[in-house]
Amino acid sequence: MSPGEAAPDELLEVAVEAARMAGALLLERARAGAEREVSSKSTPTDLVSEADLASERAIRELLSERRPGDGFLGEEGGAAESVSGLSWVVDPLDGTVNFLFGIPQWCVSVAVQDRTGTVAGAVYDPNRDELFTATSDARALLTGPAGTVELAGAVERGGYGPEALPGAMVATGLAYDADVRAAQAKVLARLAPRVRDIRRFGSAALDLAWTAAGRYDAYFERTVKPWDIAAGALICESAGLSVLELAVYENLPWGILAAPAGLAEPLLELVGGPSSD
Repeated sequence: MSPGEAAPDELLEVAVEAARMAGALLLERARAGAEREVSSKSTPTDLVSEADLASERAIRELLSERRPGDGFLGEEGGAAESVSGLSWVVDPLDGTVNFLFGIPQWCVSVAVQDRTGTVAGAVYDPNRDELFTATSDARALLTGPAGTVELAGAVERGGYGPEALPGAMVATGLAYDADVRAAQAKVLARLAPRVRDIRRFGSAALDLAWTAAGRYDAYFERTVKPWDIAAGALICESAGLSVLELAVYENLPWGILAAPAGLAEPLLELVGGPSSD
């Protein structure tokens, strides 16, 4: 194995170290009170705080020490080319609006990818001290105050098919752009009468991790970015879930859907295209 290479479990150790370190930093800032420096990005509702930036800086510093030569892609504009063939894809604070409003549903997402896809990923929820992890060659795990368990998502409940749709708890997210939200509202209006209920909490990475843990039956969202889903999608796949793409339609950007195989297809029929008027 060359100096730039590493086994998936070795890369996961670095991802976990980075996620836990950044999570501790963010939790300390959250307990100290509201962030003073806040600005917007794509729209007035797309916020970034000094906490996001501080977390990304800390993660980059750690990765540059542990994995020199690897590439980097971060939500807050951090980027570096890879010379090793590996690149880190990082959301230093997924759920910024929740963080700023004191809503304890936010996390740190750290993943590493090679040319074929995601090799290892970690999603850390400091508020609950829950760490969700997976590698490309092993099952997904949840490590928390009660110990470590293997994740099998809602797959454990079995019997998923079109007949399970009325009992499904489905998580989703909304875009920042008003026109996209209007289109998403039509999709949700079609979905709401067909499922048990819908949840929208605000952190895509945690939504994926919670779907892998079986807290939701399914999750779908459009306008997600690589740093939102790199770790979470791998965790879902490693938990036995299907992760499908949502194709682009007018005012409905690209997205993903995660669910047990039998539930994924009927759900995709409901949310995968434009709503009918």
